[in-house]
Amino acid sequence: MSEKKELAERAYEWITDEGELRVCDNISASACKETPLNFFKNTFSGSVSKLAEQLVSPGTTLPWIFSALGVPNAFTGALVPIKDAGSLLPQLFVSAKIRSFPLRKWFWVIPAWIQALALLAMAFTVLKLEGSTAGWLILILLALYSCCSGVASIAFKDVTAKTISKGKRGQMLGMRATLGGVFTLLAGGLILADLSGVTDRNPLFLLVLSGALLWVISGFIFSLIKEDKGATSGGRSPAEEVRTAWQFWKNDANLRRFILTRGLLMAIPLAQPFFVILGKEEIGSEVANLGILVIAAGLANVISSPFWGRFADKSSKKMMVVVGLLGALNIVLMSLFPFWPEPLQNSYVFAFLFLVQVMAHGGARLSRKTYLIDFAPKEERPSYVSLANTAIGIFTLIGAGLGALAGILGVQITLWVFAGLLLLASGIGTRLKEV
Repeated sequence: MSEKKELAERAYEWITDEGELRVCDNISASACKETPLNFFKNTFSGSVSKLAEQLVSPGTTLPWIFSALGVPNAFTGALVPIKDAGSLLPQLFVSAKIRSFPLRKWFWVIPAWIQALALLAMAFTVLKLEGSTAGWLILILLALYSCCSGVASIAFKDVTAKTISKGKRGQMLGMRATLGGVFTLLAGGLILADLSGVTDRNPLFLLVLSGALLWVISGFIFSLIKEDKGATSGGRSPAEEVRTAWQFWKNDANLRRFILTRGLLMAIPLAQPFFVILGKEEIGSEVANLGILVIAAGLANVISSPFWGRFADKSSKKMMVVVGLLGALNIVLMSLFPFWPEPLQNSYVFAFLFLVQVMAHGGARLSRKTYLIDFAPKEERPSYVSLANTAIGIFTLIGAGLGALAGILGVQITLWVFAGLLLLASGIGTRLKEV
C-alpha cells in the first residue's frame, strides 16, 4: 500500500469512526478499497466549489454586485430563481444521456470548467458594464452557469453513490461544507480587513474572477476520483424519460411527498436575497459589510456542517423537518429586524440572523441530497434525481412569482409568506418514510 493511500486510510477511519474491518454498503468491492482516497478527493473538490459558490452567491454577493452596478431592483428578485430553475429544469432531459456513459464523473468535471468560463465573462461584465445592460448579461451568464450545475448534479449523486458507502455519505457531504466554510471564512476576513470604506467595483471583479479559478481547480480534483464503470443498459430517449418519470410520480407516493417537501424548503434560499436588501438598508453598503455576510456564511458552514452530516446519516427525514422549522423561525425574526430596539439594530445581530439562515439552507441541501441518494432505487437513481430536480425547478419559478410580491406587499410580508411555506414543508416532511 502506498504511503498516500495508507495516510488516507487512517484519516478516513478516524473521521468516520470506522475500524480496520471496513463494511461497505451498496457499493462494489473494488470501490470499497478506493473509498478513503475517493472520500477525500470528493471532499476537497467540494470544499473548493463551495467557496466558489459563496463568492458568486445569488443570495449574497450577486445582489450586492447588482446594487454596486446600479442594476434595477427588479433584477435582484430573479437571481435565485434563475440559479435554481436553470440548474434543475433541464435535468430530466439529460439524465438519459448520462446513463449511456459508464463513467459519469466527466459530467461533473466538464460542466465545472464551463462554469469557470461563465464566471470569467461575468467578472469582466462587473468591471466594464453597469445598469440594465450589466443586469441582463449577468442573468444570462448565470443561466448558463446554472444549467451546467444541473448536469453536474445528476452525475455527482451517481458518482457519490458508486464510490461512497451508505452511512458515510452524509459525513462526506458535511465535511465538504465544513472545509468550504473555513475557506469562506478566510475569504470574508480578507474582504473585511482590506476593503473598509471601499465602494468601487474592482474588488467585486476580483471576487468573481476568483470564483472562476476555483471552479477550474475543483473540476481537476474531481477528475481524479476512481470510479467503477456503471450500467449503461436501460437508456431512454428524453421523451421516454419523461413518460417513465411520470410513472414514478404516479406510483411512488413517498417520492411525491419528498418532492413537495423539498419544493417548499426552497423558501429558505428564495428568502435570502431579501435578507441582503434589508441588510443594505440597515447596516450600509460598504464592500466591507459584504465581508461580514461572507464571514457569516462561512462560519455557518463550519459550525453546522459536521452536525448536519451526522444528523443526515441518522435520519435525513427528521433533519428536513427540523430545518424547515428553523428556517421559518429565523425568517420571521429577520422580517421584524427593522422594528427591533435600536441597540440591537447593528451589523453583528444582523450577521447572526444571516448566519442562521445559511445554516438552515445548508441543512436543507444536505438532508435532501442524502435522502434522495439513499431512497432512490439503484438502477433508476439518475431518473429519480432528474425528476425530483426538474419538479423543484418548477417550484422555483412559482417562488419567483412569490418574490415579486415584495414590490407590492413589501419585504416583511413576503418573508412571512416564505415562513408559512416552511411550516408546511415540515408538516409534509413528517409523513416521509425513513430510509
